[in-house]
Amino acid sequence: MTEIDLARYARQMILPEVGGKGQQALAAARVALVGLGGLGSPAAFYLAGAGVGTLGLIDDDTVDVSNLHRQPLHGTPDRGRPKTVSAREKLTALNPAVRVVEHALRLTVDNAAAVFGGYDLVLDGSDNFETRYTVNDAAQRRGIPLVWGAVLRWEGQIMTVRPGRSACYRCLFPEPPDPAEARSCADAGVAGPLAGLVGSWMALEALKALWGAGTALVNRLLLIDGRAGRVRERVVERRPRCPACAPGAGVSTAV
Repeated sequence: MTEIDLARYARQMILPEVGGKGQQALAAARVALVGLGGLGSPAAFYLAGAGVGTLGLIDDDTVDVSNLHRQPLHGTPDRGRPKTVSAREKLTALNPAVRVVEHALRLTVDNAAAVFGGYDLVLDGSDNFETRYTVNDAAQRRGIPLVWGAVLRWEGQIMTVRPGRSACYRCLFPEPPDPAEARSCADAGVAGPLAGLVGSWMALEALKALWGAGTALVNRLLLIDGRAGRVRERVVERRPRCPACAPGAGVSTAV
């Protein structure tokens, strides 16, 4: 590492669990981020700042002014621009040593596993159930650890999945909700700082996994109630007949 690198990462390298070895592990790591919105924005910033070697940015959306209260990767001048372009510019400005790969596309059951090829870890900050199931199944198929998060109104959720070793998204939510009952930030609202909190915690889970430090949110769903100022956990058990992660089960390719 150069003198600039040593200065840039000094505050985290001084942690006993990190050191030079941990920093080298980050430099060699490849992390894919699904969604560059309220969760992906803070997660990407902290991973780039920490020195993750390669960040894959997956999003097919463009920046809208309604995004800006919770998506710090983008600014007013970015309106109408692809989110992958806006994000790449901000992350490169933050840390030029990080390699940023743009995947300006929407993940589907046909392309997700191929897109994830070569990545060591996936962070899912998508905002719809179809993509979440797709990401979960593709990560299971590839055997890639997954950190997913969700936020709506005043509430947030975070969980880490280790394929073959822990419960997955389908274990927790076997079936998607009725489309008529499913809510989104567009119609239900979301507190911007809560998205920042959840996205930052997702980045922390990712860094712990890459460092091999701490205790991951494996088989544990973290529930954040921003309005009440409370955090609690829910134990998640692996479903014996889960179509995505049960031993010997064929990974589902559809919602």
